[in-house]
Amino acid sequence: MIILDTGATRALADGHKTLNLLAANMARTPGDLLRIPALCLMQAESEDVGAGQRVLAFSSVVVDDLTTVASVAVGTMIRDGYGGPDTCHALYCALPRAEFTGMSILLTTSEEAYPPGVVTVDVDSPGMLGFH
Repeated sequence: MIILDTGATRALADGHKTLNLLAANMARTPGDLLRIPALCLMQAESEDVGAGQRVLAFSSVVVDDLTTVASVAVGTMIRDGYGGPDTCHALYCALPRAEFTGMSILLTTSEEAYPPGVVTVDVDSPGMLGFH
């Protein structure tokens, strides 16, 4: 599962070349989706009018809702000092879940915001999609 945090969501909305290519490629592959945690989408929209509409225009983008269980877990993470609401929702989405197999990859513009053990990839890293 590929997750975009607030920074990656903003980058996609702003036309980041590699992220746009990733979204377009995933649209051609059935079942491949980019997941944006609802609180990351909310934060991106609050920082940039229209960012939400621009990323939701991609058919490969879905929003990971803040469910009842997720809201309690995210609230606990915030209280325990893991970051703000959007960061903690992205972190929650990256944790192992029964409905997803394999390891999640969290695309971000600030890898240092996440604790060790979370697979993060900076959207501007040279090898993000195998390009060097």
